This record gives sequence, C-alpha cells and structure tokens, in this order.
Amino acid sequence: MTENNQNEEMKIVEEIEDLYDTDYEIGQDNIQTMGMDLHNPVFPVSAALILLFVVLSLLFPEQSNEILNNTRVWIGEQFDWLFLSAGNIFVLFCLALIVLPVGKIRIGGEQARPDFSLPSWFAMLFAAGMGIGLMFWSVAEPVGYFTEWFGTPLNVDGGNASASLGATMYHWGLHPWAIYGVVALSLAFFAYNKGLPLTIRSTFYPLIGDRCWGPIGHAIDTLAVLATLFGLATSLGLGAQQAAGGMNFLFGIDGGLTTQIAIIIGVTAIALISVLRGIHGGVRLLSNINMIAAIVLLGFVMVAGGLIAFLQHTGTTLGGYFQYLLPLSNPVGREDDVFYHSWTIFFWAWWISWSPFVGMFIARVSRGRTVREFMTAVLIVPTVVTVIWMSAFGGNGLTQVTDQVGALADGIGDSSLALFQMLENLPFTQITSFLAICLVLVFFITSSDSGSLVLDSITAGGKTDAPTSQRVFWVVIEGLIAGVLLAVGGDAALSALQAGSVSTGLPFVIVLLVMCVSLAIGLRHELVLLRHGRAQTA
Repeated sequence: MTENNQNEEMKIVEEIEDLYDTDYEIGQDNIQTMGMDLHNPVFPVSAALILLFVVLSLLFPEQSNEILNNTRVWIGEQFDWLFLSAGNIFVLFCLALIVLPVGKIRIGGEQARPDFSLPSWFAMLFAAGMGIGLMFWSVAEPVGYFTEWFGTPLNVDGGNASASLGATMYHWGLHPWAIYGVVALSLAFFAYNKGLPLTIRSTFYPLIGDRCWGPIGHAIDTLAVLATLFGLATSLGLGAQQAAGGMNFLFGIDGGLTTQIAIIIGVTAIALISVLRGIHGGVRLLSNINMIAAIVLLGFVMVAGGLIAFLQHTGTTLGGYFQYLLPLSNPVGREDDVFYHSWTIFFWAWWISWSPFVGMFIARVSRGRTVREFMTAVLIVPTVVTVIWMSAFGGNGLTQVTDQVGALADGIGDSSLALFQMLENLPFTQITSFLAICLVLVFFITSSDSGSLVLDSITAGGKTDAPTSQRVFWVVIEGLIAGVLLAVGGDAALSALQAGSVSTGLPFVIVLLVMCVSLAIGLRHELVLLRHGRAQTA
C-alpha cells in the first residue's frame, strides 16, 4: 500500500472513530417521578397509547373487534408483498454475515468472553423466541393444512404430508430466526462494541447520527414498544387459550374466557416474581427448567410414536421444506389466498412485532460471541431443532389423521386442543398432557418476564437497571392487553390476537429493513478498525 493510500485509509479510520464518539448521556433525557425512570417521552407516550387502546376496547368491544379485523385484512391485501419480500431479504442478509469476513468480529470486542454457557445461552434464546408458538401450532398447523381445515399451501390437494409439514416448517424455520437475528445482532453490536445505549434507536446511529437522541429516536423506540407489546400479547393469549384447553381436556375445567383470564392473572403474578429476580435468578433458571421439560416431552413423543415413523416424518419435513421453500417465498402471482394471507402474512407480522423483544433479550445474553457464532446459533441451530420438533409432534398428528385415530381424524375443531388430542392417543396421556400444560405455562412466564425486561430497557433509554416499579408496570400491561384482546375477540379471539400483531408489524418491517443497512455500515466500519488495531471494547 502506497503512503498516500495509507494516509487516506487512516483518515477514514479517524472519521469512523469520530462518528461513534458520542456524548450521549442517558440521564439528560430522563424524568424522575413516581419511583420510575421514565425516558422522556418514550415511556409516557407508549404507556398512554396502550392504556387508551385498553380503555376504548373495553368500552366498545364490538367496534374494536371489527376495526382490528378490518385492519388485518386490509394490511394483508395491500402489503403482503412487502412482508414476504422483507422476510427473504432478512434470510439472505443473515446468511451473508455468516460467510463474509465480518463474521470474525466479536461482540463486545476481541477480549470479550461469553457470560453464559452454550446450553444456557441456547435455552434462553429458544425459550424466548418461540416457546408458546411451537406448543400451540406444532400439531394444529400441519394437521390443519393436511385436512384443508386452514386452506392449503399453494393450493395443493389436501392429504399431502410433504406440503403440510414443509409449509409449517417454512413458517417456523429460517425466516423468523433471521428476523430475530437482524435485531439481536444490531443491538448487541452497537451496545457492546460502540458503547451506545441498548435500545432500538441506537441501531440507526451510522445513518442518522445524533438525531437518534431526538424526535426520530423517540418515534423508533415508541414504535418498538407498541410492536413488542402486541406481539407478546398474541403469544400470551395463545398460551392462555391452550392452557385453558388443556385443563378442560384433562380435568374437565371450563376452558372459556373466565379460565383464560384467570390463567393470565396467575401467570402474570409468577412472572412478576421472576422479573424481579433478573436474568440470572429468574429468566435463566426458568429457561433451563423449560428446556429440560421440553426435551423430555419431545423424547417421549418420538419414542411413543415410533422411532422409525419419526425418522420418516423427519425426512418428509426436510424434503417438504426444501421443496416448497422457494415457491412459498415467492410474493408474485399467488393464488392461495386463504393460506397466504391468513397464515404466512400473520406469522411474518408476528415475528416482526416480536423482534424488538426477542432481539434485545438475545443481545443482552450474547456478549462475547463472534458474529459468525452468533448468527449460526440464532439462525441454523433453532431451525434444526424445529425440524425435529415438528417432525415428532406434527408427524404424529398426521399419522393419526391418516389412520383415522382419535379426534384429529375429523380435522381441527379447536386449535388449542390439537396437541392434547394427539397426546390422547399415546401412552401415559394424563402425565404427558399435564407436562404439556406446565410447559405452556412456563413458556408463558419466560415470555412475559423476558418481554418486561426488554420493555423496561427501551423505555429507560437503554438502561438495564431501571427501578422495580417500572418492571412491574410492564408485566401487568402485557397481561392486560392479552386479556383485552381475548375479551373483545369473543369466539373469534384468535383473529383478534392476529390482528394486533399484523397492525403493529407493518410499520416495523420498514424499521427492520433500514436496520439491515445500518448494521452493514457499522460492521464494515468495525472491520476497518480491526485491520488497524483501533477497535475498542465499549
């Protein structure tokens, strides 16, 4: 390299260092009141909007339900192409980070080392990322497609196991984890390598600089709070429905709205205890317990349903996933409206609305990992585990339909009961169904307390040690929104839950696309600094 080129590159290095030399002080933008650490105006604005939604929904339940569902349909029809295209972009972006030179960058600097063991780390990110959803849909979704109860992917004929399991895997494989990966890596990198606050606005610093700390940043964080709350509410609502359905199935307890609300109240109370104990004392412990219970249940279903059958289902799932991945990713000329709009668009919006919560939680527990290690763990490993899970649970469900065994032979009458109806035809039904209920409830708790810690951080401007009362507020609000969506939805509660996620997922998909650009710039800057030995630990 010539002297002129060296001087030019050193000038670039100095410009990069100056860019991140921010004098942001989180205390300058806070207000102290009511024992809370309120980040002005993110906390008051987001809290006011949420409380307004709750009040109006309770006062006008029928009108609220109608507006929610009309909004969901309109977004699905007008922006289906955007959701699908964005999902594809996120997958390609994350795969590129694994193979490109930026993969060697270590989160937190070259001397940083992981805070958690690999098993604990994986247990926490997986439990936070998909727990309740996998329990709820692992049987219902493939059986629903197989029996044409939910429509069929690409309008293939019903009874196609490859299409049913492949389409289910499409919704739970690379795409959702790529969405989580983009947000998680962005937050972790800018917080631990650049010293910026652990909040969504920080991920846009390379693009808008100090404007992150002004109105634009406030708007980004407020939108993240709203998306997170409605994404969590959808999952908590599904968890309450399934737990209530399981109690009805196992103990004969009425599984209606009253029971579902009671479950939400009970789980919220337990989540309060967990969130007050923090990540190490609460979330990590529950995540590890949950992962052990999930492995036990998974192992039982694999063995009880027949290992040969499980291996066959695994082959069918993988084959179907690879066969239908590209056709299902195509946003142009789709004719499978019921499947496309009712399911794929909902799932993509759900993952996007969950991404601030899951992304920030993963970021908080991922210091010390390299970008390559991080993306491999967040993208590839969960996809492999999901293949195993869907092959065991969904595959058993399809076998029971084909063999005309039990309630599933008639299709899906109630999505929340599908898992228990499958377990009914395996040995030790009472034990496994009780374990499944416990698993749903603990997944419920880990989602709630993890989400509360994340919301706490966003609304405190990136702090991770905000006052206890603020954490309590967010735990209660999450349960309240889930209960309200179930109540206003009535018999169509699932539709109302879906509508909440889709409505907040739309604006946030734009945020995530821009975040990819910002992260790419930041990682390129870090690579230049590493080459000159100027990268520093934040």
